[in-house]
Amino acid sequence: MQETKDTGLRGIAVADTKICAIDGEKGKLIYRGYDIQELARYSTFEETVYLLLYETLPARKELELFRETLASERKLPAGIIRHLKKRKKTAHTMDVLQSVIPMLADFDIEARTGTKLSAIKTSIKLIARMATLVAYWDRVRKNLDIIKPDEKLGHAGNFLYMLTGNVPDLQTARDFDTCLVLHAEHSFNASTFAARVVASTRADMYACAGAALGALSGELHGGANTRVMKMLFEIDKIDRVEEWVKARLDAGEKIMGMGHAVYKTVDPRALILSGISERLAERTGNAKWFELSRKIENAVRAEFKKRKGKDIYPNVDFYSPSVYRMMGIDPELFTPIFAVSRISGWCAHILEEKFAEAQPKAVLYRPEAEYIGRYCGNEGCKYVPVEEREYA
Repeated sequence: MQETKDTGLRGIAVADTKICAIDGEKGKLIYRGYDIQELARYSTFEETVYLLLYETLPARKELELFRETLASERKLPAGIIRHLKKRKKTAHTMDVLQSVIPMLADFDIEARTGTKLSAIKTSIKLIARMATLVAYWDRVRKNLDIIKPDEKLGHAGNFLYMLTGNVPDLQTARDFDTCLVLHAEHSFNASTFAARVVASTRADMYACAGAALGALSGELHGGANTRVMKMLFEIDKIDRVEEWVKARLDAGEKIMGMGHAVYKTVDPRALILSGISERLAERTGNAKWFELSRKIENAVRAEFKKRKGKDIYPNVDFYSPSVYRMMGIDPELFTPIFAVSRISGWCAHILEEKFAEAQPKAVLYRPEAEYIGRYCGNEGCKYVPVEEREYA
């Protein structure tokens, strides 16, 4: 066990998977055999979800039927809506998601059926309703009327519509759709592993998704994109970038959104997002956030090269804030939007954990730890009644 201690399981393979492959040296991200560059260019979120759940790309009629099915499951139960309206308006969106998603089991008679077919049906409900839940809560907390989903719109376009009340133009809807594709899956990250650990106990889909949301709510996992936006707000002006970057690095602090635990070269998702950010800047006439982001990237890379003799690259969290901000999305929703997309990957992993052919019997995750606490001889510490204890 010594070689795994204090590593956070980095570099330790804990299971087999057919869902996602990452080549950190080459900057490759693969969903079930398909390169993310191709999926981002040619696919849609609905088609990517189908690929993740069913292990293959759909035929045209299969995709049309899947889109209709996904759209038909967007509505939230009335009991959930009543609950949202009673929540404290200052509740954090991630806390709301983590508490409400398990409540959806109350309205799903197949939640505990235990078959693969029922689990896939539940996955579709979770993917459809996560978007509705985020949009509804955002409007509730702002004292705005909720906007019911429009089944004629695609998943991405409908989310933006429920959020703002305006049907987005086709290019904006397509750009947001691409963002969802890019965030849909990323192998055994913290939230996905949390979902799989809970799935290994044979808990239902909703409990597994709730665990994943809990992991995502931590600032070391899902909060990075929000912190990048805070950085952009703090710097605010192009001519402050270099001074700010040098001061931050001099203090030994990290620049959020730069560098990645897995990718040793360019994160392929960051490349695509930077292109979307640039196009949005041109289309909206508001280039501030893109230009500020690009300037920070260049300054950090130059300083890092000078100080450490090696390069550093932006990750997926670096350019997504500028994209979302130019789409009119509040920074508090950046991490919840991650969940709107990643729920598809979580569901695929939960299904694999529960029903993979490679695991014919239940495998409950149960790692070991090395005890480094108090010892009082071979027989342990002797209990002393509280009235007899004396401490200096």
